[in-house]
Amino acid sequence: MLNDSRRDFLKKSSLGGVALGGMLFAPVEEVVAAATSNVKRASSPSKLKITDLRYVIVKHLGRPCPILRIDTNQDIYGYGEVRDGGEVKHALMLKKHLLGQNPCNVEKIFKLIKPFGDHGRLGGGVSGVEMALWDLAGKAYGVPVWQLLGGRYRDKVRLYADTHGDRDYDLIKSKVKTRVDDQGYTWLKMTRVRNVLEGIAGIYEGGDRNQLNNKGIGIVADYLQMIRDTVGGEVAICADHFVGRNLKNMTRVGHALEPTRLAWIEEPVDWQQPDLLKTLRDTINTPIAVGENMFARESFQELCDKQAVDILHPDMATAGGILETKKIGDYGEDHGIGQALHYAGTPVSFMANVHCAAATQNCAVLEYHPEGEEIPEWTGIVHTTGGQPLLENGYANVPDSPGLGIELNMEHIKTVLHPDDTSIFASTAGWDNR
Repeated sequence: MLNDSRRDFLKKSSLGGVALGGMLFAPVEEVVAAATSNVKRASSPSKLKITDLRYVIVKHLGRPCPILRIDTNQDIYGYGEVRDGGEVKHALMLKKHLLGQNPCNVEKIFKLIKPFGDHGRLGGGVSGVEMALWDLAGKAYGVPVWQLLGGRYRDKVRLYADTHGDRDYDLIKSKVKTRVDDQGYTWLKMTRVRNVLEGIAGIYEGGDRNQLNNKGIGIVADYLQMIRDTVGGEVAICADHFVGRNLKNMTRVGHALEPTRLAWIEEPVDWQQPDLLKTLRDTINTPIAVGENMFARESFQELCDKQAVDILHPDMATAGGILETKKIGDYGEDHGIGQALHYAGTPVSFMANVHCAAATQNCAVLEYHPEGEEIPEWTGIVHTTGGQPLLENGYANVPDSPGLGIELNMEHIKTVLHPDDTSIFASTAGWDNR
């Protein structure tokens, strides 16, 4: 006699339009198989295995940007990116540790390869591979990466727009007004502030090029106040690339910039001197952001524990990838410290940052170089699988499509290959056992 649970299952199945008339007395396993035979699956996640790691290197703003592709035994693959200006070999050296692994075990694999990463561009291989693993896992389960990270706090990510410093103030005024009025940005970063000092005599204290005198500091302060006056009080402004990254010089600069109400000054003192950063933070009112060349959360945790900075500023392509960057932001949140994401590269790394920013509560903003909008090769590298544009009106769109939500535009990539290596996902079998 058919048991009640099985009878209920068959009843509900028939109501749902599943034809099981000929299987009334078949084993339950066969009934379930028949009931789900029309369900489309992108993959069988538990049976995924990594079979290959390949790359293509594109040129963006003059720098090599290696894009990684991790292949599997099923018809899905994942994209990641080695940090701009980094070397693809830092990813290829990890290949022998990846082959045969299930890419959905992202954290397990990350712990395996993490010892091969380091600060600066040396973190690019580990970080790029980690991004590709999340892209694969999202595709395997049919969900966006932010969902795998615990969900999203926002469906758009605020961007800060870089604008390089220049002694032509009329040019700079025009650029920042375009950023705000035409392109919709509500946050600007005035990068390469040191450019406004080029060629000006008598700006150093005692001839020491690491110590600005009152004239030099005054020029920097006037330049950034000019930006504030141009865009008004509602637009956030931050600044980087100062002359004299040391405690004495940046203490004086920090005080001089307080009337401009900057969101932060970037990397004013070397991050490997946390005690000096702490002293600077306690001395000036201008906020401090640090972190673009730091690998792994442990180095950021020291800054948080010492309350040495106001903003954690990791570059995901160095810091260790998507989850590690989220953990950095979460640790900062626990210590009352904010997070902003440093970025330069292709849309692959950009979208990895977008998913992380969406899933990290205290992430305020993501870097973007509007020059990319003026250079067609940037937007042409990918297309979004969900159909929405990568960004609009100063914000990045958070996709709902699986993985990172992008696919490469291979015809376009062929036109922007880096001249030092024009191979396109060629065999890397030589790295299988190296």
